[in-house]
Amino acid sequence: MTLAILCSGQGAQHAGMFELTGNAPAAASLFERAGALLGHDPRRLVREAASDVLFENRTAQLLCSLQALAADALLADVLPKRRCVAGYSVGEVAAWGVAGLIEPVTTLELVAARADAMNAANHGQQGMLFVRGLARDVVEQLCEGLDAAIAIANPGDAWVIGGLQSALDVVAVKAKAFGALRVVPVHVAVASHTYLLAEASVSFRDALAATSIARAPKPGIRLLSGLDAASVLNVDEGVQKLARQISEPIDWAGCLAACVEAGAVAFLELGPGRALAEMAAGAYPGIPSRSLDEFHSLAGLTTWLSRV
Repeated sequence: MTLAILCSGQGAQHAGMFELTGNAPAAASLFERAGALLGHDPRRLVREAASDVLFENRTAQLLCSLQALAADALLADVLPKRRCVAGYSVGEVAAWGVAGLIEPVTTLELVAARADAMNAANHGQQGMLFVRGLARDVVEQLCEGLDAAIAIANPGDAWVIGGLQSALDVVAVKAKAFGALRVVPVHVAVASHTYLLAEASVSFRDALAATSIARAPKPGIRLLSGLDAASVLNVDEGVQKLARQISEPIDWAGCLAACVEAGAVAFLELGPGRALAEMAAGAYPGIPSRSLDEFHSLAGLTTWLSRV
């Protein structure tokens, strides 16, 4: 079987996110390095910190990437060898670690560098907005002439828009007037995947250039690029895309479609949260889709995998 592994972006951090992975011996070095980068033990941080701390850009990116990498370490002997791997926003960096192209601890260090580069490029009050129920050309029209742009294309005419907060406020009003089914702010304080973060792409490209990266994923694994949903066959080109995706839109709908085209018989989101699993289930209702957050034990996940 081919399993589609989905690495989450930020937005669903919660107190119990490390219940399955936090004490896994295979992930001990990851939690140690993440603790050094965060200045706090991640397991205590998610239980004790205020919500605004967990959703701060750098902290959020590290926590979510840590969960994906720790889950992969925990599940090393459980997951099928044939996998396609895709990551949503910062989850794409974690996906490179999960695919075996970058050492997991090094992946966390890259995530920290990425977040720092994004924070440094965050000029003015930025944010993100979710809009569902409008065609792409309409959404582009809403953003025209404003400091806002489509950041992520999700299935089912669902869009994430990034930009200056003042521009997003205008887009939100316009979207409702045009009949959008849902318009809500996203709990992210940077205009990820838009031209406003062009400086960050340059900085992160430099960080990637200084990193040791394997020439191919682990055997049996297909890694997808978030920019165009293409398989990463040329690592050098893939690295360039990984840097560019900070300031260019992500085709998440295309990534899910590519997983299906690759023969995926199930989707497993590594978390936190289950937003990606829900998107996959909505777009491909005939394919089982679950998130690690839904399982209370490794045995439960193993049983589910044996049935798909």
